[in-house]
Amino acid sequence: MKKAIFYHAGCTVCTSAEKDILNLIPENQVEVIHLGTDRSKVKEAQSLGVRSVPALVLSNGNVLHINFGASLADLA
Repeated sequence: MKKAIFYHAGCTVCTSAEKDILNLIPENQVEVIHLGTDRSKVKEAQSLGVRSVPALVLSNGNVLHINFGASLADLA
């Protein structure tokens, strides 16, 4: 099974959402990517439909934008 991907930028909104996501989805089923420290993944996130973080990309390709921490444009 393909993993879900949780993208965030390390802000308080993002880290709170990360904790909640990891309480809902087992860690072995979700990859966590911190775009604030790994900016090389920003284009990948954009290509998957992520427009702001925190966001969860489900294994079926649907993107769930959670609250609003930062625009991807601010991270590029």
